Amino acid sequence: MSRSLAKMFERGRAASAALSSGLRIYAVGDIHGRMDLLDELASLIQADLVDAPKETLTIFLGDYIDRGPGSYGILERLSTGDFPTAFLALRGNHEEMALKFLEDESVLEGWRKFGGLETLHSYGLDVGDAMRGKGFGAAREKFVERLPHRHRAFLEETPLSASYGDYFFCHAGVRPGVSFERQTAEDLLWIRDDFLKFAGAHQKFVVHGHSPVHVPDAKSNRINLDTGAFATSLLTALVLENADRRFLFAGNLRATSADFRFPTHRQDAARARAS
Repeated sequence: MSRSLAKMFERGRAASAALSSGLRIYAVGDIHGRMDLLDELASLIQADLVDAPKETLTIFLGDYIDRGPGSYGILERLSTGDFPTAFLALRGNHEEMALKFLEDESVLEGWRKFGGLETLHSYGLDVGDAMRGKGFGAAREKFVERLPHRHRAFLEETPLSASYGDYFFCHAGVRPGVSFERQTAEDLLWIRDDFLKFAGAHQKFVVHGHSPVHVPDAKSNRINLDTGAFATSLLTALVLENADRRFLFAGNLRATSADFRFPTHRQDAARARAS
């Protein structure tokens, strides 16, 4: 990151947020079926470990599947633990929809409209009927049949949040004014405007994804790492160590120090809830 980019990010940070000494965390935004970007980011993290402290951890913020073409490959890699560091994979709203579809065929009516068909296709399903709003039961049966046990176990075991030091990690965000312990799954997976518009302090600094932005959106109380990988070809990781923060970018970072700006929540307000 250039010095000017670092200064811009510095203005958006909460200076008191830090991790305990000896720990480095890589927090990764929404991947959405972009196996190529996950592979590239893994290589970047591997190279970055040369000066790492004793303990390193990658936290994926959810939405591994849908939209992009590589959902199967991503779940195969993560479910087998194939990554340069130990990692914790949080659940996103897209994983939640996939899990619900395994039990209820009617879920496909909504899921197919925001990327579910790409996931089914990556498992070798013919999605022609589902595209036309038919054959949901047959699609569910075939998906259950073709989904490897380790993939399903991986999805089922994804937690909704994690907390390290002064940081709280989740997919979508938190309900302002509600303690972290009382947050609902609905909010952790789906919340948008009420969280994005809130400028006050949370219990901890929140690291999240879910609401696509062109570049990381850093505020005094949170940072959004969903840089819309499936559409922008840019996958972002935030590197946390002690009180320091920096980025790793996989893919096409078109922004320069001259045009790099942190978008406001208004740019996301018109996006569909299912993004």
